[in-house]
Amino acid sequence: MNLVASLKARLAARKLSSGDASEAKKLYEEAVAAGLEDPRYLLSYSVLLIRDGEFQKARELLVKHQKNPYLTDDTRKQLYVNYAVCVYKLGDLAKGIELLERQHSKEPSGLIFETLGYLYIEAGDTEKALAYNQESLAYDDEDPISLDNMAQTYYRLVGDKQKAREYFEKALSQKPGQIDTLYFLALYDQEAGNPEAAKAKLNTALKGRFSPLNYASRERVEQLLAQLA
Repeated sequence: MNLVASLKARLAARKLSSGDASEAKKLYEEAVAAGLEDPRYLLSYSVLLIRDGEFQKARELLVKHQKNPYLTDDTRKQLYVNYAVCVYKLGDLAKGIELLERQHSKEPSGLIFETLGYLYIEAGDTEKALAYNQESLAYDDEDPISLDNMAQTYYRLVGDKQKAREYFEKALSQKPGQIDTLYFLALYDQEAGNPEAAKAKLNTALKGRFSPLNYASRERVEQLLAQLA
């Protein structure tokens, strides 16, 4: 494996762990140009691209490395999930769902449950969202993303806010900083006439790291916060 590429990738990973995503992205790009093949670093770079909205660039990187000889079972799953997210964000939600359904049929995993469960919600498929997110919770009933997915299914698709709240609160107990969970619970606070509690949740959400799979974008959180001012 190319030593220059490996060195740059390791430096990028250090920058990312220290919170310097911009410099990490630059170093990863240089590593790729130098012939990087290590799937761990390639996938990390693809996530940075996805977070920055560079879905086409991330998609091309993932396609190029789909037959990378160094892929393990776990990194291959991550590659397919990242690719499905790119496809979805580039406008083909149905294809993103199809890709993940295919992977799920081969071998279920927490990552696929979390991602596909959310895509069913985005597709507005109430029946599939309910069934799949229930299956996801049977797989891991403490997974905060799966709990949030089930909550959003009841909130956004079924219209049962009382049932949704039970799952949102369970999700928050597992992951207190989860952005979507905080956003929806802030809506409950707003409806209950408790703006200070809502503001506290939204300010906590703004400290989190947003992703393209957040229903509550930074803009949406800031907009709600402004309404409460």
